[in-house]
Amino acid sequence: MNKTDLIDKIAAGAHITKAQAGTAIETMITGVTNSLKKSERVTLVGFGTFSVSQRKARNGRNPQTGAVIKIAARKVARFTPGMELKKAVNKTK
Repeated sequence: MNKTDLIDKIAAGAHITKAQAGTAIETMITGVTNSLKKSERVTLVGFGTFSVSQRKARNGRNPQTGAVIKIAARKVARFTPGMELKKAVNKTK
């Protein structure tokens, strides 16, 4: 499923226009992104939690030359699924 498919599903399920559903999705993405930029956690009960994690600097290898390269420390976005999402994914049909 891609963003367009999700917009179509939301529009049909909520009986709103695709434009309104698209605006809702964009607003949600912007809200989550802005919170993560501030290193805040975003918890959607039952679905999961978005958070920011710090990765340490490390050495890596250039796959073409085999040369050692330094990979800088950085922040990364993480998602931890909630219990209801885990149960839904693991449920057999």
